[in-house]
Amino acid sequence: MDQLNNADQLPSYHQMGKEIWEQTDGKISAFVQSVGTCGSLRGVAEHLRGHDQTVRIVAVEPEESAVLSGAESGSHRIEGIGAGFVVPLWTEGLADEIQTVSTQEAMATARRLARQEGLFAGTSTGGNVAVALRIAAALGPDRTVVTVAVDSGLKYLSTALYSDT
Repeated sequence: MDQLNNADQLPSYHQMGKEIWEQTDGKISAFVQSVGTCGSLRGVAEHLRGHDQTVRIVAVEPEESAVLSGAESGSHRIEGIGAGFVVPLWTEGLADEIQTVSTQEAMATARRLARQEGLFAGTSTGGNVAVALRIAAALGPDRTVVTVAVDSGLKYLSTALYSDT
């Protein structure tokens, strides 16, 4: 599938952008998404920006390997994101800002989602939610911030995410 180079995934994420636009009645202030292949961030962002150029797009990457932010590649435990290089589907200007999240914060947020919200998620979802909460706090009330729960916690049961709890 060559998923890192495969732009054929973008139309599916345009559809996700359409769904987000419709479900928020076009009242979306920011979209926050971690960067793996960059397909979801790019596809959703392209669709949302087609409706409203002011929607704030925030890319999320591991603090320990923040290559999009100009740092060196490093080791992290946020599965599915942070390839350690700029992925081919990333385009300059795609995101209004790039925020980092540490493995520790992503794990803590995933555990919090399970404990307090009943959402059983993995580390990349934890990272998305951690940054989305930061953005929501900065934007203030009456704003809509959207992110995506990209994984289930099921495949993480034997990892440090849930085995240490």
